[in-house]
Amino acid sequence: MMNPKLEVLTPQNSQLIFIDQQPQMAFGVQSIDRQVLKNNTVALAKAAKVFNIPTTITTVETEAFSGHTYPELLDVFPGKDILERSSMNSWDDQKVRDALAASGKKKVIVSGLWTEVCNTTFALCAMLEGGYEIYMVSDASGGTSKEAHDMAMLRMVQAGVIPVTWQQVLLEWQRDWARKETYDDVMKIVKEHSGAYGMGVDYAYTMVHKAPSRANPDHKTLAPVPAK
Repeated sequence: MMNPKLEVLTPQNSQLIFIDQQPQMAFGVQSIDRQVLKNNTVALAKAAKVFNIPTTITTVETEAFSGHTYPELLDVFPGKDILERSSMNSWDDQKVRDALAASGKKKVIVSGLWTEVCNTTFALCAMLEGGYEIYMVSDASGGTSKEAHDMAMLRMVQAGVIPVTWQQVLLEWQRDWARKETYDDVMKIVKEHSGAYGMGVDYAYTMVHKAPSRANPDHKTLAPVPAK
């Protein structure tokens, strides 16, 4: 039998779950810069929307402790239901199980907080009891320390979880630059969220290919005037 882990991620075989991307959970993150974490999480969400990936958003103790999911993340999926829980383990909530089962896709990409608690327990249980393949987005997840995050990732990898990064997922979904139906949207995500890569794309578009700048066209560049 073929090893399913040898299959690349595609829009046809993937689904995505965001676990507890909430401010109070982010306050405790020490394994990654929190603004970078938010950037990566929102970028992953935008990628999922471009490729029509079934996406679940689940939260824990929103009113009592964790606060509301990042508005920037929710804005990517207007009108989408948020699945509230009391358990730290998303697998313990039947709504979450039902949402995962509804897509019929066994490759589950995970972005969540914290890596060592909510991500790990969900991943282990979803594999053991649900038969899912878990792809953990390391740079769109965070732990209460670098060691906590790293040891959780190691534990999950030893159990069969596949570690990935958000941009890796995006480009694996795109796969071929000849796929023009998603090319422009993918490049938009790259330019807005991919740091030096995105800056390089902007530079190439404008300076090499002479495309107009993404900046508001109302801006004017005034010629140099030597001081007298």
